Amino acid sequence: MASYKGNLLKHLRAFIQTARSGSVSAAAEKLFLSQPSVSQQIRALEDELGRPLFERHGPRLQLTPAGKALLEMARPLVERLDALPDEFQRRYGSLDTGEIRIAAGESTILHLLPSLMMRFRRKHPGIFVHLHNVTGADGLGMIRNDDVDFAVGSMLDVPEDIDYRPIWHFNPALIMSRDHPLARRREIDLTDISPHGLILPPRRLSTYQLVDLVFQKHGLPFRVNLEVGGWEVIKRYVSLGMGISIVTSICLTETDRQQLAVRDMSRYFPRRSYGVVLRRGAYLSPQAERFIDLMSPDLFGE
Repeated sequence: MASYKGNLLKHLRAFIQTARSGSVSAAAEKLFLSQPSVSQQIRALEDELGRPLFERHGPRLQLTPAGKALLEMARPLVERLDALPDEFQRRYGSLDTGEIRIAAGESTILHLLPSLMMRFRRKHPGIFVHLHNVTGADGLGMIRNDDVDFAVGSMLDVPEDIDYRPIWHFNPALIMSRDHPLARRREIDLTDISPHGLILPPRRLSTYQLVDLVFQKHGLPFRVNLEVGGWEVIKRYVSLGMGISIVTSICLTETDRQQLAVRDMSRYFPRRSYGVVLRRGAYLSPQAERFIDLMSPDLFGE
């Protein structure tokens, strides 16, 4: 038993990496071990616990109910042990090296993160930041697989295994070309928008779903001229007179406000929150905590 307890951390690392990757060979590659060594460590855990932890489905291994329970208990313990040296340095010494992995959508990277990155770079020039440009669904996948420390973005429906901490709120805005018929009006209602063609992100994304929900709530139809991803592309096509759009005001620069007609739509559409997206129960590195600490509400104001 003493020998087993001495190797418990190794066994749990092998188990967790196999659970993440779905195969012993991939886990062995990540851990720089041989496949037989990883298999042996998993068998040792199963013998000690008296239950199988994996079952094979085709080429991949899947967790049994006992395996899922062990993963939920073991992962935070191993993460905390692995992070112990960095945590010790954070509390009792300087920590100005290391890296952070952040997932975010293109619009967030373009419009929200630059100010944060500049603030962080001034305070911690030695910490490397890797930004992953991904869609919302891909970002959640990276969070769940521990491929990133956290994501920065907006969420409407938060899954049970995800923790969302909203920090900033931005107003919804209707944008039009300056020669659009609605641009002459100071106040615009949903009934005014209904007959005109909209340019929206793809319908699988939350912006489209929110527009659909609001128009349904008011019993009004709406028409979509064009579905296209990315606020920069949407603003470009709106400026060409190909339609109007409803966007979040964080994406509107001073130049945009000069070139487009902009009307606040807070009467109809809820303000959009942006913040930190984490795996529930995840242990953050000290570097990631430092970045999040700088994400104060006063960085952007409306």
